[in-house]
Amino acid sequence: MMKKEDLRIVYMGTPDFAVESLRCLVEGGYNVVGVITTPDKPAGRGHKLQFSPVKQYALEHSLPLLQPEKLKDEVFVEALREWKADLQIVVAFRMLPEVVWNMPRLGTFNLHASLLPQYRGAAPINWAVINGDTETGITTFFLRHEIDTGEVIQQVRIPIADTDDVGIVHDKLMMLGGKLVTETVDAILNDAVKPIPQEEMAVVGELRPAPKIFKDTCRIDWNQPVKRIYDFIRGLSPYPAAWSELVQPDGETVVMKIFETEKIIQSHQLTPGTLLTDGKTYIHVAAADGFIGIRALQLPGKKRLKTDELLRGFRLTEEFRVK
Repeated sequence: MMKKEDLRIVYMGTPDFAVESLRCLVEGGYNVVGVITTPDKPAGRGHKLQFSPVKQYALEHSLPLLQPEKLKDEVFVEALREWKADLQIVVAFRMLPEVVWNMPRLGTFNLHASLLPQYRGAAPINWAVINGDTETGITTFFLRHEIDTGEVIQQVRIPIADTDDVGIVHDKLMMLGGKLVTETVDAILNDAVKPIPQEEMAVVGELRPAPKIFKDTCRIDWNQPVKRIYDFIRGLSPYPAAWSELVQPDGETVVMKIFETEKIIQSHQLTPGTLLTDGKTYIHVAAADGFIGIRALQLPGKKRLKTDELLRGFRLTEEFRVK
């Protein structure tokens, strides 16, 4: 049996979520012979090039690094071959061409932040919370042609509390993911993997997708029931953040990001989007079957504030509404 020190691993990932698994491999003594991440991107007002979190970690630990623009580029593919990987691991990266995922003799596995086959796609954590799920998890699976469809190696489940936002769930799954990645490598090393085709896995209810989230996706529909709006807001908090337009008495509008709310189930005859406030401590917005109590929000050019903090410096009356 090959030792973990001899197994040549190439790691691919980009955001913070992917750093924890890489850290677990490096600190666990696994032989990471190279790291692949996205090219640097301009960010901020000065448009300075910003490293991905995975690149930052790789540089701090002197790991060989590639940042290809195109994954089918011959120069990149040849450089990848020279690393002679036995196994490739992908965490929150890009869709790989077959020439890349089929290269190592032991294959390529991916860590996905859902209980596959549920939530195939780019934003599985967000959609699980948005849809009001009470459970989610992480899955390792071998890469195949179609995205997120390969045979499952291992899964770990966790509950989602009604008060959890996507940031809380993200961090829990990130920490569990690092552990699951090393356990999956060990199982492959010990020839103890019995992968299960996803079509053979029991699924309760219909399969839900997890498409990429855009700005328009994040707009709140106040005609929805309170529970649906509440879950929608926490499923986008703290990032990218649900938003609505705050309409001032003169008709001018500003974008209001909402991060934290409470459910107030109460019958009323008000039009959804009607705003109730005492101007000091609370903001309630009418929904289909009650109100959303806004606890934390942000106005343009300002920082995120608790409702009472915002109301100290912003004059809000019931002549305002949201849409």
